[in-house]
Amino acid sequence: MPHRELKPTADAATLPPGPAGLEASYISDRGKVRPINEDSACAVIPDDPVLLRQKGALMVVADGMGGHEGGEVASRIAIDCVRAAYYTASAPPREALPDAVRAANLAVLEHARQNPRLAGMGTTCTAVAVVEGAAWLAHVGDSRLYLVRGGAAYRMTQDHSAAMELVAQGLLTLAEADHHEQRNIIIRAVGTHERVEVTTWKDPFPLRPGDSLVLSTDGMHETIRDEEIGDIAGRAADCRDACQVLLRLALERDGSDNITVAVLRVPRRMEEAAQ
Repeated sequence: MPHRELKPTADAATLPPGPAGLEASYISDRGKVRPINEDSACAVIPDDPVLLRQKGALMVVADGMGGHEGGEVASRIAIDCVRAAYYTASAPPREALPDAVRAANLAVLEHARQNPRLAGMGTTCTAVAVVEGAAWLAHVGDSRLYLVRGGAAYRMTQDHSAAMELVAQGLLTLAEADHHEQRNIIIRAVGTHERVEVTTWKDPFPLRPGDSLVLSTDGMHETIRDEEIGDIAGRAADCRDACQVLLRLALERDGSDNITVAVLRVPRRMEEAAQ
């Protein structure tokens, strides 16, 4: 694929390997059409070994909705709130992560109440915490978490969309849902109701050396096939390279929506973790 510089509208950050050898990177771009970027993202790897052991590394992506300003505000509030609430909570990750998303739900809702021009805003929110070699999830909306293992990508979340409801009813196949006209109709979002149902895992998902976790908004995964995500993230030299290649490919194929991707990688060898 020919290399080209990322657009100056891109928001990106890369975290070098932390005490556990974990590395993470994210990049977010407004795309070719939309005037602003309503996506937000964050990646955190604590330097404090105690905090890292207790709460681990955190990645979050959010895809805002609600008009010119509302979506941008909603996604940023959600990201900031999840990050702060998760790391200040006394509860373990199993409870702290979904509780942080619920706190974000109330924060977005309250901000809209105080600012009537933002009424109706909301956002997706998909968060993953990696604690002592295992992943915890909190998920609302149609942003996604993928596990990349052995060059293959596995969807670890289910979109909260009208199309997926049809799949649950046996009226569509999963492949049909990816192209259905109702795939972008979100039936669950952060900040639109007093209570939000957060999808979580009962138990943490164990990770293996060399695994990568990929978070994306629909501007990326609607243009790039799952097998391509696995190949790119699996082959990339590092998380930053994976994010940049995925963004470039999404822009080249479409770019009509905002595009955000975040990647966290587990070290392949123990000596990497010690560096």
